[in-house]
Amino acid sequence: MQKIVPHLWFDKEAVEAAKFYTSLLKDSKIFDITQIHDTPSGTSEMITIELAGQEFMLLSAGPFFKFTPAISFLIACSTTEEVDTLWEQLSDGGTALMPLDAYPFSDRYAWVEDRYGLSWQIMHMGDRKIDQKITPTLMFTSDVCGKAEEAINFYTSVFRNATVGDILRYIAGEEPDNEGTIKHAAFILEGQGFAAMDSAYEHNFTFNEAISLIVYCDTQKEIDHYWDKLSAVPEAEQCGWLKDGFGVSWQIVPTIMKEMMQDKDPEKLARVTEAFLKMKKFDIAELRKAYQR
Repeated sequence: MQKIVPHLWFDKEAVEAAKFYTSLLKDSKIFDITQIHDTPSGTSEMITIELAGQEFMLLSAGPFFKFTPAISFLIACSTTEEVDTLWEQLSDGGTALMPLDAYPFSDRYAWVEDRYGLSWQIMHMGDRKIDQKITPTLMFTSDVCGKAEEAINFYTSVFRNATVGDILRYIAGEEPDNEGTIKHAAFILEGQGFAAMDSAYEHNFTFNEAISLIVYCDTQKEIDHYWDKLSAVPEAEQCGWLKDGFGVSWQIVPTIMKEMMQDKDPEKLARVTEAFLKMKKFDIAELRKAYQR
C-alpha cells in the first residue's frame, strides 16, 4: 500500500479532473467516488484514482484553495513523442510556465499549468532509468526560499525508509539564487520519490492547502508520531490536517479510514463524518466506535 498519497483540493471539478488525468497515462483508473454530506463545504466528493500505478486523492469541496506551482508533479517520459503528446493534452486550456523546448537538463521539457490550475513538469529522461513515473516536486519560495535542504533533512528524519538522493546546487552567477542552495534534489520517503528546489525569483505563491500529502497510519502510535513531528501551526490543525514549519500541508489519516469512507452505507458514513469533523488529530478508537455503532 502507498504510504504517502497526494491530495488535490478542487472547487467542484474533481470528478471531471479524475476522468481527464486517468485518460492521459497507462495503468491509470478511478477506484472510488464517495459523496460526503454535511461538511463545512456542504456536500463534497472524494475520488481515489491511480495514475501510472500511483495513488492520488481528489476532493471537490468548494473554492477555498487554489493550486500553485509550489507543488508540481514531474512526469518522466521515455520518448520525446510522449512529452509532446502530454504537452498537447495538459496545455489545452492551460498556461505554459516553461514552454516546450530543449533545456540544459533535458532535450524535451515543459512546465505547464493545466486547465484546473494544477502544475505538471513533463520531461524526456533520455537514457536515465525511470523508477517512478510521477514525482511530487516541492519548490521553496518567498519566506522559505533557501530552506529546501533543511526541509529534506527534516522529512527524512521523520519518516522511516527515507534517504537523500542526488543534490544539484546553485553556483556563483546564478543569482538571484544564493550559491549552495538547492537547484534540484531528490529524496525518498517510505519508498516513494520526491524532489525539492529553492527559487529566489519573485513569486506570488507558496505552499497552501490545495495540495496536501496524506500519510496513512496503521496505529494510533503512528498517528501520534507523525502529528507530533510534523505539526508546527496549531491554528491549522483540523480534521487530520496540519501544516509543517515550511508551510506544507499534511493529512495524518488512519489506514482503516479508507474502508470507512468508501462504505456505501449512508448511516455509517454519516456517523464517521460527524465524528471526524469534531477532531483535530484523528482518534482511531473514536472513529471505530462511530463506524460500528
